[in-house]
Amino acid sequence: MHPRIDHIHITVEDLERAETFYDQLLPLLGFDISLKERELIPEHEYRLVEYHHRNFSIGLVNQRESYKGDKPSRRRAGALHHLAFHVDSPAEVNALYRKIRDLPAQIIHSPQHYPEYCPDYYALFFKDSEGIEYEIVSFGREHCFP
Repeated sequence: MHPRIDHIHITVEDLERAETFYDQLLPLLGFDISLKERELIPEHEYRLVEYHHRNFSIGLVNQRESYKGDKPSRRRAGALHHLAFHVDSPAEVNALYRKIRDLPAQIIHSPQHYPEYCPDYYALFFKDSEGIEYEIVSFGREHCFP
């Protein structure tokens, strides 16, 4: 078996704010916004904005009203700690960094080497409009995990 991710759905506090952010971020990562879809299931208090790419889809789901005011924590069991996007080169990490700085993103760590992960591991860490952490990384995965 070759493991593959088909789709990821992330619950967000403010769906409209998140959609505005992801409309800007995801094209930088190769997504075509014209493939974006919406779904509404009122009886489950469920709204979804889903962005599709041939490799996988990423969706934004509204939080339930009963959770309003709860502070998200990436260290809570069941939470997404962070999501990493792999790119082909450190130059691509740097180019994305210059574009992501212009978004309403919070840069956690500007691009740098992390040899403690893998000798050529080069990454950028940032948070989206909802406080969810992302990473843009380049490294020779096949050398570290043959």
